[in-house]
Amino acid sequence: MRVLGISGSLRRDSHNTRLLRGLRALLPAGVELEVFDELAAIPPYNEDDEHTWPPAVARLRGAIAGADAVLIATPEYNGSIPGQLKNALDWVSRPAGESPLVGKPAAVLGASTGLFGAVWAQAETRKVLERIGAHVVQRELPIAQADASLGDDGLPAQPEVGAQIEALLSELLERAPPQALAA
Repeated sequence: MRVLGISGSLRRDSHNTRLLRGLRALLPAGVELEVFDELAAIPPYNEDDEHTWPPAVARLRGAIAGADAVLIATPEYNGSIPGQLKNALDWVSRPAGESPLVGKPAAVLGASTGLFGAVWAQAETRKVLERIGAHVVQRELPIAQADASLGDDGLPAQPEVGAQIEALLSELLERAPPQALAA
């Protein structure tokens, strides 16, 4: 089974990218998590270009299509989704009804250095994914003060947060097609 991880952060030392990479250790045998690392290469969405995908957009669409589930880890900028993540989701949403996210299991979590763990960005991202047609896990999973709460392995040091992450991952994997779980 293949899970595609997308970090909403472009920062080299992103807490969310580190968290996604750390989550690999929590996945059961036979499940791999690939982190898409080309978000910065995706140009601003332009409806005139939606049938001739720019190369980075084509790679993202292909990565989503080839995945059994999608996991987004996002920071929060100004109380919402980072612009580059929203832009990428806009590209992937087109043409309407033909997105590789339609029917795809998806989940969102977020790490931030603030006290709220990107809860608004998570809610907005879930809303966008639902609008596109993904089967979204309805769990909020804020990881606050990520600069102090994430260990060197990228995982939260607090056992209760680890249990919440495992529950989110379990629900995401349960939504994957049965043949993906058997593979």
